[in-house]
Formats: sequence, structure tokens, C-alpha cells
Amino acid sequence: MRRLYHQPLSPFCRKVRLVLAEKRIEVELQEEPFWEERMDFLRLNPGGKVPVLRIDGLVLAESSAICEYLDETHPTPPLLPTSPAERAEARRLAGWFDDKFHQEVTANLLHERVYRRLMKTGHPESARIKAGARNIKYHIDYIGWLMEGRRWLAGDQLSIADFAAAAQLSSLDYIGDVDWERSAPMRDWYAKIKSRPAFRSILADLVPGFSPPQHYADLDF
Repeated sequence: MRRLYHQPLSPFCRKVRLVLAEKRIEVELQEEPFWEERMDFLRLNPGGKVPVLRIDGLVLAESSAICEYLDETHPTPPLLPTSPAERAEARRLAGWFDDKFHQEVTANLLHERVYRRLMKTGHPESARIKAGARNIKYHIDYIGWLMEGRRWLAGDQLSIADFAAAAQLSSLDYIGDVDWERSAPMRDWYAKIKSRPAFRSILADLVPGFSPPQHYADLDF
């Protein structure tokens, strides 16, 4: 059985779901409230984090490791470029969004607005929300700058970098925290990746108690 333990708005889970869908690998989705620290889940991943993927008789954790495994075992379509320099750039940008973008933006906005309520850990911290809203402007500008000279984020080929970035942005778009008018190149890139079949299940996600803006599932914004 192929099963992905996930949270709908987790950008790391979304990244894995996008890779699975792009490669047309069907899995069963199981929503996992990781903050409850269920013993059965901790036996799968002692780190207590999602995503966790059961596939090929293995239990895989950490989104980057999962995505690399999927790209090696299901190489069509490839999500890493063929040249070493381009692969390095794709990995660099994937790391940028998994680490820098997440810490400076998503952890401040999504955690404060959504996960505090789900985890029942108190009221949102306004300082962190303000910091996230300020930081995202820099990252939007960076994406726009990259897209002024490239077809996709890391170059001419769709790569894991695009899915890492789109996963973060789609989670934030669900709560209305992305200013799509700030950068036309960034918006055009996102519209292009948002229109891919791999995005369909993500755009259908609904989280009880939180309603996405009207444009969230609109391919033309």
C-alpha cells in the first residue's frame, strides 16, 4: 500500500504531493495531526513530522529525501536537470524555499494564522505575522527577478525548485497572504505551474474553519 501521511496546508507535504502527481504515482492520503504525537505515527517517524511516505515496502520521511527517492525510482518526467550545474541550481533553490522562505515567511504566517488554532496553542503573535508579511515581499521580488530571464525557476526545465516554491506559495495563498500584483513575472510563473494537472488535488483541499479566497482555485486568478 502506498500511503502519504500529511497535513493539507503543510508546504512540505504539498511538495511531495506535487511530485507524486507529476509522476502519476497514486497514493492514499491520510491526514495526520502530528501535534497529537500518536504512538503509531511516531513508530513510523520518531521525528514526529509530516510528510511520511510508505512506498515500495519502505517508510520515508523528510520531504527532500522523499522527492529525491521518487525522482530516482520514477525518472519520468525528471525533476532534476541533466547537467551538474543546473542540478546544483535546482537543489539550491529548493533549499532556499524549504529553509529560508519557510523560516522567514511561512512559519510566521501559516503557523500563526492556522496552526496555532489547530494545535490550540493560544492566540497569533502579531509581531510574527508582521514579520512574515514584510519578508514575503523580498521573496516575491526574488522570484520575479529569476523569472525575467528563465522559463522555470532553475532554468529551462521544470524542476523540484518550482514545486518547492509553489508548495510554499500555495499554502500562503490559501490564507490570502500572497500579493499577486507585486510581480507580473512571478504571477505568470505561478499561473503556469498552477495550471498543471499535478496541482488539481491541492487546489481542491479544504481545511475546516478556514476558507480560501475566491481566486485560490481559479487558474486565471
